[in-house]
Amino acid sequence: MLRATQILLKGRKDLDLLKVLQSEIKHELSSQPIQDNRRGSLGDFVVDWDSPDTLDVVLRRKCESGEQVAISALFRPQAFWEGEVTKMTVLLKVFVKKPGLDSVLRFDCGVYGTSDRSQLNIHHAYYLRPTTCPGPSAYLGPKFGEPELHDLHEVLKQYLEAKGINESLANFLIQHMSKKEQSQYVNWLQKLESMVAKDD
Repeated sequence: MLRATQILLKGRKDLDLLKVLQSEIKHELSSQPIQDNRRGSLGDFVVDWDSPDTLDVVLRRKCESGEQVAISALFRPQAFWEGEVTKMTVLLKVFVKKPGLDSVLRFDCGVYGTSDRSQLNIHHAYYLRPTTCPGPSAYLGPKFGEPELHDLHEVLKQYLEAKGINESLANFLIQHMSKKEQSQYVNWLQKLESMVAKDD
């Protein structure tokens, strides 16, 4: 009798979980990842990597000057930006290489999106020489956020905009990464639903 009661209780818990999973799947399939009218585009970038199983993408472009620009973009869940919860945060590592030089400029950035706008902020800027491995005490560049670095921060943002890393690309990344994350979440829910629904 005790075993039968345990089986019934387990069955009820599985049924409750199954109902919640099915409701969540239905909700996700009927909702849009981002509900605004922002338009975005890749510009001159091409997608170099975009696996449906990962939360990152890699974009590349070659400028008319011969410079090569690579972007590694990674989804990050909700974050706070200017006192409000953002719908989306995409972390970027931007690499700029000039022809004939071994050194590389690297920018660690964040694209922050709310319901009506998205913005790119630079967190760190590095000057790297691939032939050397900097030690833990090596100075790689400033961390932005201090008021006295505001002018430099703005000029570096303009530099990146000239390389194609602009508001349109930021909007594209916000939209694309949101859809990508939602698709992966629905896929996870469906796998869980399938496992819970399977009879022992």
